[in-house]
Formats: sequence, C-alpha cells, structure tokens
Amino acid sequence: MDVDILGEPYRVRTLPLAPTQDGDDVVATLVHRPADDPGSAGRGAVLYVHGWCDYFFQDHVARHFTGQGFDFYALDLRRYGRSIRPDQLPTFTTDLTEYFEEIDAAIAVIRSEHGHRRVVLLAHSTGGLIAPLWAHEHRAAGLIDALVLNSPWLDLAEPWLTRTIGTAVNHVVGGIAPRLVVKPGLAPTYGHSLSSAHHGEWSYDNEWKPSEHFPVRAGWLRAVRIGHARVHRGLDIRVPVLVEHSTRSLLHRKKWEPAAMTADTVLDVEQIARWAPKLGRDVTTVPIEDGMHDLFLSAEPVRNKALAEIDSWLAQRLGPPGP
Repeated sequence: MDVDILGEPYRVRTLPLAPTQDGDDVVATLVHRPADDPGSAGRGAVLYVHGWCDYFFQDHVARHFTGQGFDFYALDLRRYGRSIRPDQLPTFTTDLTEYFEEIDAAIAVIRSEHGHRRVVLLAHSTGGLIAPLWAHEHRAAGLIDALVLNSPWLDLAEPWLTRTIGTAVNHVVGGIAPRLVVKPGLAPTYGHSLSSAHHGEWSYDNEWKPSEHFPVRAGWLRAVRIGHARVHRGLDIRVPVLVEHSTRSLLHRKKWEPAAMTADTVLDVEQIARWAPKLGRDVTTVPIEDGMHDLFLSAEPVRNKALAEIDSWLAQRLGPPGP
C-alpha cells in the first residue's frame, strides 16, 4: 500500500471493480491507519463509509479510533474522492447496491489479508443508507459485528407531496433519463458551516466536496428513493445497530446563518428517529445536542460527545478484545 494524501501513517490501495453496465471503468479506494498500539489491534477494525458529495478526510476520527485500539479503514466509493476517474460523473449511480462490491472487497482485505476477527461498519448520511442495505443483504454472512450510523439518510427531507407524487414522477423520469439534472445543486448552508474558507474549521478538497454539492440527477435520486422504500418496509440486520443524530433540524435555508452550526441542515432528524427502528432487531438511537449533519464535524464538545457515545456502546456490545 502507498502513502495516502493524508500522509504517514496512512496507507492507501486501489480496489479494482467490475466495469459498470455502461462500460465505465470504476475503482474504489481503501485508506488504512493502523492502531496506535499494534498490540491492541485485537479490538478489531473500523470501516468508515462516507456520505454523498464527500470523501474521507476526517483525520481526527481515524485518530480517535486508532487511539482506542482499532485499526481504522475508510472507503472512497466509486466516483467519489480518490476514486474519481477522468470523464466520470462524480457520485453518480442508478443502483445503490453497486456499492456492495467495494464494501465486500474492503472487508475481504480487513478480514482475510489483515486477519481481523471483529469489524465495526461506521457510515454517514448516504453511506448510512448504503451500509444498512448492505448489512441486510449480508445478514447471514457474519462479516460485521456492529453497525454505527452517523446521521443516516433514511428519508427525503421534503414536504409530503415531494416525497410521494414527486418520487413517483422521478421514478419514471429516472428510469428513462437517469443523467437528467433535476436540481443543479444544494444551498451552500451546510458547506459553509464546515469549510474553513467560510464559517467552519475544516480544510478539504473542494473539487471532491464542493460547498454547493454536485448536481442531483434523476437516476441517482431514483436509486436513493428505492433504498429509502426498502428501509421503510423493514430490514433484518442481525448485529447491534447504533444510530446517532442531532436533536434538531434547520432545513431549506438558502444561505448560511449562525444557527446552522448547531443543527442538521441536510436531513430531518425526526425522520431518522422514526425509521431507525426499522433497521433491525437491536437498534439504539442516541440524539446529540447541537450536532450538525456530520456529527463528527460539529463543534469539538459535540463531536467528542458523539464519539464517546460510540465508545461506550461498542464497549458494551463488543465486550473485551479477542485473542
């Protein structure tokens, strides 16, 4: 594995994937940071899956888990971040189950090559929709030991008419013209809350994570709504699930305002709380006061609280490290 763009001790490797139906050559990228104390890696591994219009850059999250004795891994999914190739539409897919291939490949590396017996799958936002669908599909395989979701995208944060009639119309349009742009981007409210170039504290690649996001295309939105419908019918995830989300939302703002620093400006947290119990047999939901959409990028006391809740939950559910 080569040194990653984040520098030592991060390593990175390309995961080759099968060509898509339209002949697009795609890859995923696996980033790895080893546990601070190699002797403590018996705790297992954490595999992180990012959200939409995102990639892995959250060094402080990796350092937190490696300090707890976990090996930390992160995926940049196909057409995201490190995995974007020339002439590809960033973030585009017409089927969320496409991403199962790279999760499978990453876990094969973690378990078979690196020898980890325990794996925690950690995912955010759209990754927090993909990961439960994957976990349900692989529920009998014993590939993960716990699932942790940071503000998972479990429904469309829009009025009833858009969620129903709008979804039905887009289902047809997305099947006929999947690359049609149905929205040129999103308001920069959230992006400006994160970026150190505006009101936030984080520096990242704006080509891979633009403040106004990438265009919303009909086929991609269709795939997301199919995923939402599957969650709403109920999944059968057979490992413990932890769902964290902010205590409040601040939606449909056209520009930044100070309140955006202490609320989820992307998703409806009431929807998250409503649908979380549908994920499996053992689901714990924890609201985080003053959290932004990515709880791990919220103000330091808030993100520390979110991470501490995960630590406590994992200690209870996973128990002591294995041999």
